[in-house]
Amino acid sequence: MTNAMENCGFMTALRAIEGKWKVDILCELGKAARRFGRLRQAIPEISEKMLAQQLRELEADGLVSRTTYPETPPKVVYSLTKRGAALNVAAGALCQWGEEFGDTVDARAVAAE
Repeated sequence: MTNAMENCGFMTALRAIEGKWKVDILCELGKAARRFGRLRQAIPEISEKMLAQQLRELEADGLVSRTTYPETPPKVVYSLTKRGAALNVAAGALCQWGEEFGDTVDARAVAAE
């Protein structure tokens, strides 16, 4: 891959959602801000360890905001940042494309096997 391709906006966006669960997390947070337990319920296939790791990475990338409320026990709420919401819109367009044209891509992959 050329250096120009590595630095293009598309590749930057792909790196931001790299990881099995990041798109699922972004989609859930796009519906509403959530506490950790609610996110875990919404994505039952993900382990707690993986959810925590993916949330930390999304937060480090500036896509997710973590707000801690001074209660006992502490209340922590995750929400999308402005950057995260914008990326969520773009990911939604890709999902729509996949739903519309994915069958032809899937058929070609099966034929290649």
